[in-house]
Amino acid sequence: MTIHAYSGRIALVGDRSPHVRSHQRVPQVLERMREREGLDLDVYWVPTDEVGAMDGFDGIWVLPGSPYRSEAGAISAIRTAREQGIPFLGTCGGFQHAMLEYARHVCGATGVHHAENTPDADDLLIVPLACSLDGHEAAVEVRPGTLAGRLLGAERSTERYHCSYGLAPGRQSLLEEHGLVFSAYDDGAPRVAELPAHPFFLVTLFQPELSGDGTRPHPFIQAFAHAAAAHAGPAPTARPATTARPAPTARPAATARPAATGTNGQIVESGRGAMPASR
Repeated sequence: MTIHAYSGRIALVGDRSPHVRSHQRVPQVLERMREREGLDLDVYWVPTDEVGAMDGFDGIWVLPGSPYRSEAGAISAIRTAREQGIPFLGTCGGFQHAMLEYARHVCGATGVHHAENTPDADDLLIVPLACSLDGHEAAVEVRPGTLAGRLLGAERSTERYHCSYGLAPGRQSLLEEHGLVFSAYDDGAPRVAELPAHPFFLVTLFQPELSGDGTRPHPFIQAFAHAAAAHAGPAPTARPATTARPAPTARPAATARPAATGTNGQIVESGRGAMPASR
């Protein structure tokens, strides 16, 4: 069996569902990276209503699938990644909730809300898109010199969406004034944001995990995985992929125990934490 150097622990934060295409694709993409690049990432599913202390992870990815069972749980995971310097990727719902987290805890706009969760709130930061992007592809214009620009190596990219909510018009300046950088747009509407002072903090309204056929990672995912490996630091020795390691102590007890062996995307006991059967 191929031996890989340990490359860190990643939390996939989201309420796992067989109906969310992203939830099926992400483990496949990470597995292909393990095979192609030797990144031996332990990947754990963390439901939003079971988020606890997250600082035991080397990377946190808030996945699509909103409305989440717990808005507070998703925002807590994002805040931990931002404040603790843990590599962070947020896609679709992850983008939307990263906007909420930043507005509330950095910009002081504590009363902002998400229209999908609280449609009757007075101060909506995340609102329905004028034109839904659910199931669509669209071109984004990327700002040169940004992290997104460097990773894509181009000023234009076509990306896949499955969302109907985005940042409310006129609210971008609030976030920019406090250090958030919007690095890609679609017809003037922000689609990617990043924090330049953070080791790796990138959020996209589109879903880079759906790029291509899943055999090669989108540059954003590849960079996130390598950032998580860098956060973990070098392992003292390489070890067989089947060797068990304890879960991070910060991980909620409910997600620490993998389910019984299954097929077709069920969680399995692999000695490496909770992962789909394709792992």
